[in-house]
Amino acid sequence: MVADLPPRLLRGFLAVAEELHFTRAAAGLFTAQQALSRDIRRLERELGAELFTRSTRQVALTADGERLLPHARAVLAAYEGLDAAFTDAARPLLVDVNTDGLVSGRVLARARELAPGCELMARYGSGLTGAVAQLAAGRIDAAFGRFAGLPERARAGLRAQPVRYEPMAVLLPEGHPLAGRDEVELDALAGETVYAGAGNPATLEWTDLAARLFAGRSIAVAPPAPVAVGAEEFRRIMAKTRRPVLAVVDFPAMAGCVLRPLVRPVPLSPVSLVWRRGLRHPALDALRAAAAELAAEGGWLRRAEGTWLPESDLWHMTGND
Repeated sequence: MVADLPPRLLRGFLAVAEELHFTRAAAGLFTAQQALSRDIRRLERELGAELFTRSTRQVALTADGERLLPHARAVLAAYEGLDAAFTDAARPLLVDVNTDGLVSGRVLARARELAPGCELMARYGSGLTGAVAQLAAGRIDAAFGRFAGLPERARAGLRAQPVRYEPMAVLLPEGHPLAGRDEVELDALAGETVYAGAGNPATLEWTDLAARLFAGRSIAVAPPAPVAVGAEEFRRIMAKTRRPVLAVVDFPAMAGCVLRPLVRPVPLSPVSLVWRRGLRHPALDALRAAAAELAAEGGWLRRAEGTWLPESDLWHMTGND
């Protein structure tokens, strides 16, 4: 009978209803597509109704599926409320902020103010691509970065909330011909070889953004190099290679280097807060609220004229939750 429906069946239905795609829905639930299809067929048998129309091209809700949707959401919300009532909120929320001084750290600090009873602990990785496996395994709970730069398969198991279109900059060694300028026109980098994390498997989304930005501008992405771990090693490698480094305007100060904003156009790095689907934690709610609050206060999601952003990132920065 309907009252005995396992919540798993309703979660599977809701995932397919939101994605309208069985493969993506299964990935988001961390289950096999065959198992998800089996659960949907069982749910349809239990209800005596067809919930989806399926073809080789698309999946769509039927009228009965549309009728079930609000009830499924209400039932699952009730289960989540029950779960939250008995969840140990003292468990720390582990947040990868990448590096001290970035926008992620500001969001984390504000979240701590909003939820003083929760523990939000920072972790320091080196890129969103590298954080994906950590998120899936539960070794971290949330991370920040360029969501559109992840493979579609990885995105399917995650949720994302836009945080900021962050202006980009270039880190230059002192004495570089461009170091004396207050800002650096993008075309002034023509002929330069700029480091953008190539060779670091944890920052593929950043290297891809650089390649898109430099395309057609006679700016080369520096070839793969051993990853420098720690500020001192990074500074030492910079002093040795004398190569500019693609960065953001909030990049922390580094001895022997100067940071200059890029202009004409102003390239933007799209930053999202990312977490695994299904995660429920009061500290995550605080983190999301902090991101939304700071974005609104700072106008972080407004795009001024004269800025650059890949078309591929525009859709993802509208949010997917």
